[in-house]
Amino acid sequence: MSVKHVLFILTNAHEIGPKHRPTGYFFPEVAHPFEVFDAAGIAVEYASPLGGAPSSDGYDDNDPAQRAFRDSKSIRRMAHSRKLSEVDVRDYDAVFVPGGLGPMVDVTGNADVQATIRQAWDAGMIVAAVCHGPSALLGVKLADGTPLVEGRHLTSFSRSEEDGYARADVPFDLETALREEGALYESTADWQSRVVVDGRLMTGQNPASAGPLARVIVEALEKQA
Repeated sequence: MSVKHVLFILTNAHEIGPKHRPTGYFFPEVAHPFEVFDAAGIAVEYASPLGGAPSSDGYDDNDPAQRAFRDSKSIRRMAHSRKLSEVDVRDYDAVFVPGGLGPMVDVTGNADVQATIRQAWDAGMIVAAVCHGPSALLGVKLADGTPLVEGRHLTSFSRSEEDGYARADVPFDLETALREEGALYESTADWQSRVVVDGRLMTGQNPASAGPLARVIVEALEKQA
């Protein structure tokens, strides 16, 4: 069986909001999926709008998976993430967008991100995102002009979760924006794991959902093989 490859699309943002809150990708939302993909023999590569080293947020030294990722060769490769406009997403088998507040700054509405996701979708690939990562789906239009998320079941960081976390920092409410583009939004209780699969569109609600989402992606890739 040939090795499968997942492209992580990361943020380059270092701060967000009127108070310049430090941000980036949320560490466990990369570390936990990486642990799952690595154990399954799936290769992970990294790209970002600008390329280079992204900032992180939310590291927990008490989490063995996060410690292992911090010390991994993979995070060293992440420090040299490829510039997204120079990547052909068709070289991969799935796209994964981790959260953190950073994507709300430079991934949402980014033309290169939108083009990558549209190309991945048109190529029959898995498109996945977790927490604030589904902000990457906003504005992505299919060939007939309809939003990618229209009529599709998905989840993301919820309005309720945002109210208790970063309401004063984010430029818009993600749940509301996804609903406004026609998404059939679903969520569970705050900070509890929730994964929603609608065909090749796979999403997770929050940090607790990142590992479970990766396991669903692994199952789908193994079925393809």
